[in-house]
Amino acid sequence: MKKLALIAIVLLAFSCKKESEEPFGKPAATATEVQTPEALGKEIFEGKGNCVACHQVDQKVIGPSIKEIAKIYKDKNGNMVNFLKGESEAIVDPAQFPVMQANLAITKTFTEDELKAVEAYINSNLK
Repeated sequence: MKKLALIAIVLLAFSCKKESEEPFGKPAATATEVQTPEALGKEIFEGKGNCVACHQVDQKVIGPSIKEIAKIYKDKNGNMVNFLKGESEAIVDPAQFPVMQANLAITKTFTEDELKAVEAYINSNLK
């Protein structure tokens, strides 16, 4: 009986160890799986940024389309990252700026790299 209890404890210990070594949720990117700025930007745009709720690629929904935003920022040599930080004026559709202010509270929390990734994603839609 003691042997059976000892075997059960050993098996339980090994099964717990194996399970704790398995990744939980989304696997982390490895050194060989480097995400492009455009891909990261799209992930943020559609995820934690919730930008997709108001902006679509080809059509105006609540806010201007992504293509329109990219074109205007390019034509006016605007700084999208500064706008998303809340450090510059709206140049695409200033009349809708009050609607965008709620999302600026979110984008102000992003890192510089995350903001540049969102900018890269938006600009990638000009191609």
